[in-house]
Amino acid sequence: MTMIGKLVHYTLDAALLSTVLAGVRRSSGFTVETEKISDSTLRGVADKYLGFGESIFDMIQGTVVNSDYFKRDSRR
Repeated sequence: MTMIGKLVHYTLDAALLSTVLAGVRRSSGFTVETEKISDSTLRGVADKYLGFGESIFDMIQGTVVNSDYFKRDSRR
């Protein structure tokens, strides 16, 4: 795999992980405690990373809500 291919692969993996963490936060209320990161720069990067996952989750949720291929589960 080329260097660009690996970069794209790792970028998509990171975006997927961030989106899963956003889904976990929304469905269970559990979240990553970024306040425990002592370095303020790393804490800011972690907050932006998690915020990116929230944005992706919102886009997916908006698409699903307006799609004819999905329906709301009546058990909830």
